[in-house]
Amino acid sequence: MLAISVMLITSASNAESLESLLMPGPVIKAHQEYEKDCDQCHDTSDKAMQGQLCMKCHDHKNILDDVRNKEGFHGRLPETVRTNCKHCHTEHEGRDAIVILLNPSTFDHSKTDFLLKGMHIKTSCTACHEKDKKYSEAPQDCYSCHKESDAHDGKNGKKCGDCHSASSWKLSEFDHDKKTDFPLKGAHKETNCTSCHINQKYKDTPSKCIGCHKIQDIHRGGYGEKCDTCHTPERWDEMSFDHNKNTDFSLYGKHKEASCNSCHTPDKLKKNKNKKVKLPTDCYSCHRFDDSHKGKNGKECKDCHNSKSWQKHKFDHDKKTDFPLRGKHKNLSCTYCHKGDLDLEKKDNLKAKKDKLKTACIECHKKDDVHQGKQGKQCNDCHNEKGWRDNVFFDHDLSSFPLIGMHAAVQCEECHLTSIYSSANSECNACHTGDDVHKTRLGTDCETCHNPNSWENWLFDHDKATRFKIDGAHEEVGCYDCHRTKSKGKLKASRDCIFCHRSQDIHNRQFGRQCGQCHSTKSFKNAKINR
Repeated sequence: MLAISVMLITSASNAESLESLLMPGPVIKAHQEYEKDCDQCHDTSDKAMQGQLCMKCHDHKNILDDVRNKEGFHGRLPETVRTNCKHCHTEHEGRDAIVILLNPSTFDHSKTDFLLKGMHIKTSCTACHEKDKKYSEAPQDCYSCHKESDAHDGKNGKKCGDCHSASSWKLSEFDHDKKTDFPLKGAHKETNCTSCHINQKYKDTPSKCIGCHKIQDIHRGGYGEKCDTCHTPERWDEMSFDHNKNTDFSLYGKHKEASCNSCHTPDKLKKNKNKKVKLPTDCYSCHRFDDSHKGKNGKECKDCHNSKSWQKHKFDHDKKTDFPLRGKHKNLSCTYCHKGDLDLEKKDNLKAKKDKLKTACIECHKKDDVHQGKQGKQCNDCHNEKGWRDNVFFDHDLSSFPLIGMHAAVQCEECHLTSIYSSANSECNACHTGDDVHKTRLGTDCETCHNPNSWENWLFDHDKATRFKIDGAHEEVGCYDCHRTKSKGKLKASRDCIFCHRSQDIHNRQFGRQCGQCHSTKSFKNAKINR
């Protein structure tokens, strides 16, 4: 018995050693416990069963079904590949070998049952394939992934594809014209579904205009509920109602652009709700509140005005009066000059007199006279109707202060603060103290650097205009580093080095004030001592 046992043990050991010798290499960690039991994965009697053994062991019933039905990724593989797992999933390559050769970035999703279209092409894999789940377990219906994005809250069912496409949720493929009895026209085509189907209610939606637009009815029901009598689905402000043909008041000029409620006010519509709306056609009935004349010119507005504009009137002042309107007078309103009553035929005002105005400039412009009467009353000696400052006859160049550059464009009052013109100071700083960014640190003789053309256009050559040449380190120094104190008139500054560099004199003035005897303007450190 002992001999038989030894023989069996020896035979088993030899078989194990033989299989170990024939094994191509170590298996992966997941198969390590079956490494010495080859029959678990290999059927030496039937190689065709090899692939089925893999799928039965790993519970790949879904893959097996795909292979049999020629569906999914594995079912679309060539015959020789889809029944032989080791064609792609090789083994005996070592413990850490990668046997699942799947690269998400290069995987061809068209080989599966779910072809990527539209926005799905740009979507990351993890958006549909959850972690620790098989790729085949990803749902293929829209609702499973987009339940949280369902704006209808499930009220329209789960077949999102009936209306939407993979390109965009906003682009609905639902044909409202064919599938409903309310064809979408005009602005309705661009309207959001929820604007009409409130709270996702799609049944019993009103098809009459007033059902949705009652709150937008600016007529407040005064014209009834048949909005389409005047309006179209294109837009509310484009009406089909022809006022010229259907009424005895044709719309011209500004009337053509006016809204209905400008004339057909709610209070008038309310009074005539059950009757035909009849409004007065005379100008004054509607425009009495627009009458800037306050009734002084009577009620026959059309004698002077027309429907194109109130500002454009027919009254010819040049021909009917002895005061032709020119320049600024031409654009003035009538009441600007005529303060009295012009309607001479008023029966209720027997005291009305002809509004006869004096034509002298000073009669109207006394308050505008900046000279306070000291230049006389003949304004037209210097001025004209185009404007007080337009083409003034006075020639300033003949005075002691010719107007050059920007001075030629300045208003008189900028320099002449009083009506006594001779009192104006001709020095720059007298007018431009506020403009002096130097705050008089460069003196008050502005014309030394600047000219009347512009403050920015200035010319000053320090080397030529002064006895102090700017060179060396001084070229990097700003004006105010040397000119620190305020001064009047022509600027004066010391040329001695010690004037600016007193605090940097490490010799404490033992060598005098003439630093330039040893130092240069380039640097204090490079001293030259003449022995």
